[in-house]
Amino acid sequence: MTKILISIISVFILSGSIFAQSQAEISRDNKGNKILKGIISRQEVEHDTAFAWWAENLKAYTPQSQVVAELKKNTNLEFIAFMGTWCEDSHFIIPKFYSLLDAAGVPEDKVTLIGVDRSKKTLSHLAEAMNIINVPTIIVMNNGKEVGRIVEYGKYGMIDKELGEIIASIPASPGQ
Repeated sequence: MTKILISIISVFILSGSIFAQSQAEISRDNKGNKILKGIISRQEVEHDTAFAWWAENLKAYTPQSQVVAELKKNTNLEFIAFMGTWCEDSHFIIPKFYSLLDAAGVPEDKVTLIGVDRSKKTLSHLAEAMNIINVPTIIVMNNGKEVGRIVEYGKYGMIDKELGEIIASIPASPGQ
């Protein structure tokens, strides 16, 4: 039953990302930080002056070439990334995650970015349905099924390494 629920939610989320438009609520927290809650686009975050941390956190980052190569080979992968626009861990990790995907040529329609508020809630209860406890959480999907997730900095503090391990754990399918 859980696999069916995840598949249904994945289809809903990923179909929303195709349009690359915001389906988000905008608010401010008590510190004045802009919060995007719901399905958001990378461009919304990357180009909004309220999120100047995006460009800053890409400086001196080079994606690991082995992980880039693995991503290039695994074209069935899709990603669901939950983040907080208020969260320093998200500020640090999410721009690097996108840089890694860019280096591998992963199309933007393979990624759904979802913003949560400070209580880790989002529109349509997506965070609860996907059991999101901390952000950022990057969920790796293969053919509509979750094959792994990286929560915050992961096991090693290096999302490249952990993402590479998740991808390496996926059995090769015919034609790959």
